[in-house]
Amino acid sequence: MKHAPLIFFAVAATLGLSSCQSIGQGGMSVNHQTWGTTKSGDKVTLYTLRNSRGMEVRIADYGATIVSLTAPDRDGKFADVVLGFDTLQDYETRNPFFGCVAGRYANRIGKGKFTLDGKEYALAVNNGPNHLHGGKVGFDKKVWKSREVSRSNGVGVELTYSSPNMEEGYPGKLDSKVTYVLTNDNSLEVEYTASTDAPTVVNLTNHSYFNLAGEGSGPITNHVVSINADSFTPTDSGLIPTGQIASVEGTPLDFRSPQRIGARIGSSYPAVRYGEGYDHNYVLNGGTGMKTAARAKDPASGRVLEVLTTEPSVQFYTGNHQKKLTGCKNGHTYDFRTGFCFETQHYPDSPNRPEFPSTVLRPGDTYQHTTIFKFSAE
Repeated sequence: MKHAPLIFFAVAATLGLSSCQSIGQGGMSVNHQTWGTTKSGDKVTLYTLRNSRGMEVRIADYGATIVSLTAPDRDGKFADVVLGFDTLQDYETRNPFFGCVAGRYANRIGKGKFTLDGKEYALAVNNGPNHLHGGKVGFDKKVWKSREVSRSNGVGVELTYSSPNMEEGYPGKLDSKVTYVLTNDNSLEVEYTASTDAPTVVNLTNHSYFNLAGEGSGPITNHVVSINADSFTPTDSGLIPTGQIASVEGTPLDFRSPQRIGARIGSSYPAVRYGEGYDHNYVLNGGTGMKTAARAKDPASGRVLEVLTTEPSVQFYTGNHQKKLTGCKNGHTYDFRTGFCFETQHYPDSPNRPEFPSTVLRPGDTYQHTTIFKFSAE
């Protein structure tokens, strides 16, 4: 077995990990440890991916969750830049979607209902009158099957989950696979695929909250963000799209040139007021292929996150509804706007909006997309 740094074993001991194994190539490694068991008795495994440049990502098969991700600043100092908890129990009992895969349908479906092929389906309602991120027991609360993988460009973990017919109200059995691969250029590639045995809808994303100054370091309002989008999908006061596509021109939602997150976040503009800050679906420029979706920089540390995706849109969320959470990672407290999300996705409420790109998946077809989180410093 390849020897891990002593600091890893100190962390492993703190978290109660065991059964360390590893595979790797070219200075890269992937280890897995037993992290604990859920309240229902399911064993949970925590994987540690490490590249030759010292970047490290930890992923749990509970919720297919990114538990930690370290990135270097301009001086080469590493910090964990995703919000989260130290224990599996915290993820089970009080997790506001930190780091997880949201599904079967990420974001909102209005009134928790949609019609497919002439039949109406009623979903679990968990966000006022609406359905959010897959319902009351979505993919974020499932233990996925998992295994280590090695690729020509990196090391990773493959996670699979089979969602039964009518789980949370969705028709069809959906077989989903998410693969995380850490590369030597400090990128985390996330590949999603799914298939079904009956017509259904699907929209998967990763819901990591980032703070490039380091988790627990305070508000993210000084981060500078750009988003590659000329337009967005306006919503009503419940954050359900109206069906319109509106220009960002002349609005506080215009991030086509770099803007500080806090510069216009208190605007009285209706879209910003409804979200109590930024909580908006941006329609990306660049067509259906891989393109840059967004970029964020922490000026103090110089850390940069670039997000590339094959998805048609990205939800930019600035933790506006975050309630004060104590006892988070390393004993930190997370408060209002201490993390932001770039959720690559299809548009919210698409099953009820035929004018939006379709999220319908039929037997014989494959749902597939890729998102890349690329880290650097300047």
